[in-house]
Amino acid sequence: MGKGIVLGRFQPFHNGHAYLVETALDLFDNVTIAIGSAQYEWTVDNPFSVQERTDMINSWCTSNGHQERIEIVGIEDLNDPPNWVEYATNHHGEGTLVTSDLETKQLYEAKKFPVTWVDLHEREQFEGWRVRQTCMMLSTVYDDDATRMVLAPTLPQAIIEWLVEADGLYRFSQINSSPHAG
Repeated sequence: MGKGIVLGRFQPFHNGHAYLVETALDLFDNVTIAIGSAQYEWTVDNPFSVQERTDMINSWCTSNGHQERIEIVGIEDLNDPPNWVEYATNHHGEGTLVTSDLETKQLYEAKKFPVTWVDLHEREQFEGWRVRQTCMMLSTVYDDDATRMVLAPTLPQAIIEWLVEADGLYRFSQINSSPHAG
């Protein structure tokens, strides 16, 4: 069955991402999750570092018994679309891209890279910016149970617990308020 590749920023890893990875796991023996924009952190669009995203995704993998079948790699942005596929392949390896992003699909297909299309799963609810805005609103709510309840429709339980335990939501309150020294 080979290897599937799921590419995204995972800022944070939400239920739409989980659906895509689960679909890839149904189709392939192993899945490489390729975390894009690996060099960015502490911004509105990229609040978490590549290590934090890796930890977050690992918590989901462990809670779902997928850790033996999933590899996670980081890929810094190249900002050179014609050369992206070759560059990214050096990080995620050969396999079949599993995606629901049309531009990424077209980019990989243009380079004759195998692609499996997955229809978007509840796209409006799982758009990354919506999830980040919800996290931003919750960043000053100091009630973990309320936070869990509000995030439950959009984030896997393991990711919610990671955010609570790592104080990840507090990050959102700090992004716009002051420069980050780290």
